[in-house]
Amino acid sequence: MPGDLPLAGVVVVELSDSASAPFSGKILAELGAEVWKVERPSGDSARGWGPSTWKGSGAAFHALNRGKRCLSIDIKDRDQLAVLHRLIAERADVFLHNLRPGSSGKYGLDADSLRVTKPELICCEIGAFGHEGPMNTLPGYDPLMQAFSGIMSITGEEGQPPVRAGVSIVDFGTGMWAVIGILAALHRRQAKHCGATVNGSLLETALAWMSVGIANHNADGEPGGRHGSGVAFIVPHRAYGTADGDLVVSCANDALFARLCEVLEHPEWAADDRFATNAGRLENRKEIDRLIGECLAGRSRAHWQERLQAHGIPVAPIQTTAEIVDHEQTRALGIIGRPSEDEIGLVGLPLSFDGRRPPPLHAARAVGADNDQVGPLR
Repeated sequence: MPGDLPLAGVVVVELSDSASAPFSGKILAELGAEVWKVERPSGDSARGWGPSTWKGSGAAFHALNRGKRCLSIDIKDRDQLAVLHRLIAERADVFLHNLRPGSSGKYGLDADSLRVTKPELICCEIGAFGHEGPMNTLPGYDPLMQAFSGIMSITGEEGQPPVRAGVSIVDFGTGMWAVIGILAALHRRQAKHCGATVNGSLLETALAWMSVGIANHNADGEPGGRHGSGVAFIVPHRAYGTADGDLVVSCANDALFARLCEVLEHPEWAADDRFATNAGRLENRKEIDRLIGECLAGRSRAHWQERLQAHGIPVAPIQTTAEIVDHEQTRALGIIGRPSEDEIGLVGLPLSFDGRRPPPLHAARAVGADNDQVGPLR
């Protein structure tokens, strides 16, 4: 299957650190591209991220860098920088980096310089605050962007301090947007034989995730609030406690709510003017949440999950990492895999082609493991 993958034959040179660009490169590798990861001699910062490690590097590093060739190049060294330039000129279809904005030009790694000798090269630059504006040269990380963009202001429980999403949604989202831009540029290059500069940033991704919240604010001037496990615009659509765990119940329309009322043996709620419509339930959120919560608290999570699913009501238990890894649905999808028994199990591409998921790629290599394939660095 590897030779049949959509990006087979595409070569990507990825000069990256931390999460956003490495995640982008990982996706491209899983789509079939040959990805050369370039890191400084001391290694990508993620190699030291904890708490879990695998074969000397942080497990997070393997999750973000599987399937790549690994080069160690000090771009501040003139001879080593020349090797990187040669690699891009001779082999790359795509050059991907998340250098600090404004620094790529110092090393001749900006899009304009590289495309003088290789006009069809696609350059993808990932920044923090974006490539324009008064803050475009500032560094940034996922938590900063969740704060700056407003995501934290609508995340968490009402009356409690704001919290960050438990996964790096801005980093990973930026990596995905970069891939979308690269794929679009590759498509255009095939038709028009021209290169492209793709710019993405953590802030722009975070603002994209705020699309509904910003639309709501622009419509009514309200800042939005925190609804814990719920959302601002649908009720019920949140977690409720059961006798032995938490269960998320989602009724995205009035018909589903009426069905929920039947299962909970309170059909009168669906006829109550306070609750009959989603608009009414939004106004009376605390009361209907209290009533539903009191019903669900008396029986087990498994009991309610079975009952609600039997009546077509969307429901899901809040599971731990261990539970979802071991769940029969996860196993059936085959999305967590390893190429051999001595490799770490990692999440693969969340896509299938003609019913088949791309096979798991090898774990990340050691720093500079493939330096011998690009000639002497001196």
